[in-house]
Amino acid sequence: MSHAKGDRVERELVNRLDGAGYAVMRAPASGAATERELPDVLAGNGDDFYAIEAKSSSGDPIYLTGEEVEALVFFARNFGAKPRIGVRFDREDWYFFHPGDCYVTDGGNYRVKKETALSDGIDFDELTGQSSRTQLDEYEP
Repeated sequence: MSHAKGDRVERELVNRLDGAGYAVMRAPASGAATERELPDVLAGNGDDFYAIEAKSSSGDPIYLTGEEVEALVFFARNFGAKPRIGVRFDREDWYFFHPGDCYVTDGGNYRVKKETALSDGIDFDELTGQSSRTQLDEYEP
């Protein structure tokens, strides 16, 4: 992902979270601005606090290094936030994953395919509590 596209999608996520009532900030240049690895976005609403690593793609799988994910989890744990990987594929909405729910490659990297995001990811409304998902096996008529 180019820096311009990365900046644009991070700003888009910040604006969406702000519109959903979250106090939100984008870490400038994330880990590049400091020796410490920082998540791309921090958001909280008094009940839920998230440290989010945001990635986007035109359709190819999204990869994160093991170091990126370890830094996200470390920061989130120390900050008191829930670590989330936020992915957005072109012409799709945002989908979110706990790092433990992502596929780990043999090389120790994390991968999210578009199909996986659409089928297994938590969508924006569910992340922000504006809707909830009912699984078919949980549905009682």
